[in-house]
Amino acid sequence: MTISEVISKIENRIPLQQAEDFDNVGLLCGVPDRNVSGILVCHDALENVVEEAIQKNCNLIVCFHPIIFSGLKSLTGKNYVERAILKAIENKIAIYAIHTAFDNDFFGVNHKICSQLGLKDLRILQPKKNNLKQLSVFVPKDHSEKVKEALFTAGAGNIGFYDECSFTLNGNGTFRPVEGSNPFSGQQNIRENADEDMISVIFEDYKKGKIISAMKAVHPYEEVAYQVYQLDNENHHSGLGMYGELAEEMDEQDFLRMVKEKFELEVIKHSNFIHKKIRRVGVLGGSGASGIKAALSQKCDAYLTGDIKYHDYFQAESKMLICDIGHYESEQFVTQQLFEILSQKFSTFAISKSIEKTNPVNYFI
Repeated sequence: MTISEVISKIENRIPLQQAEDFDNVGLLCGVPDRNVSGILVCHDALENVVEEAIQKNCNLIVCFHPIIFSGLKSLTGKNYVERAILKAIENKIAIYAIHTAFDNDFFGVNHKICSQLGLKDLRILQPKKNNLKQLSVFVPKDHSEKVKEALFTAGAGNIGFYDECSFTLNGNGTFRPVEGSNPFSGQQNIRENADEDMISVIFEDYKKGKIISAMKAVHPYEEVAYQVYQLDNENHHSGLGMYGELAEEMDEQDFLRMVKEKFELEVIKHSNFIHKKIRRVGVLGGSGASGIKAALSQKCDAYLTGDIKYHDYFQAESKMLICDIGHYESEQFVTQQLFEILSQKFSTFAISKSIEKTNPVNYFI
C-alpha cells in the first residue's frame, strides 16, 4: 500500500478540511507513491522521533503537531525543525500531520479529555460556522432514488449522528427543448410537462465538488436543474472544544484533585476560586485561551485547557474556574487515539507508538 493510499484512508475518518485555516496539515514531506513499510505515530515529529522511525523501519510518521508550521526558506539543519526534516528526507521517511483536523473532530482530542473527566451530554464548545450548504435538485420521479443514492454515497445528507437525510417534494416541471438540444424526453420546440421530485440534502462545503459530480453522473437530464444555498446553521458536530456535565457536582478543590489524578499532573495553574460547585465543564486541548468567552457563554463552572497567559485569567470574571493543565498534558492521549484509529484501518504493516519524549516543558517540584 502506498503512502497516498494510507493517507486517503486516514482522511476518510479524519478529513483535513476540518482543520483551521491557519494550520499546516497533511503530507509535509515524502513521496506519495512510495510503498509503506511501517507507520510510527507520535505527538511531535522531532529529530529523535525520526531516528526512532529509522530504527523501527517505519517510513511514514503520522504526527499530531506539524513540524513545519511556517514557511522554510532553506534546509541547512540550523534549527530543530530543519534537522528533523533533513533526517526524514535523507532516510526516505514521509511525515504527515493531522493537528486541528483532529481538534475539530467530534471524537477527537477534546472528546477524549471529556471521557477522561467522565463528562456526559457532550456538545461542541465553538461549533464550525459557515461550512454547511444545502443542495436542491429536480429529478424525474422514476430516477429519484438513484440520484439520492448517489448523493448519499458522495457524503450528502449527513447530519450529526444520522446519515442519508433528505427531503423530497413532488411537483410538475416544464421545459422546452430548442435547437441543439438532445433531450432525455420530449421533442424539440414542444413544451414538456414532467412529473419531478425536488430532492434537498445538506452537506459540508468541502464535499461540494464530489457531491455535484456524483449527482450529475447519474442524473438523466442533459441540463440538470439544481441550486446550492449557503446555510447560516452552525455545524454542532464539528468545532473546537467541548463541554459536558459531571455525574455529580464537586467542590472546586475536589475537582482540581480529580483532574490532577486523571491527567497525572504535577501542578495545575488556576484562576481565583469562585466558591461554587463544579458541574458543567468546558475543555479545549492545547492553547485554549480563545475558548474562555465561549465557555462563559455556555455557563461552564470550570474550563480546562493550556497556555493561559497572565491577563487571560481575568476573563473568568469570578464566574468560572479557569484551569491551565499544560499544553502537552491536555493533548497527552492523542498518540494513543491515533494509534487505535490506524490499527483498526491497517493490518498489513506494522503500526507503532513513539516512545520518545517530545514535551519541551519540565517542572521542578
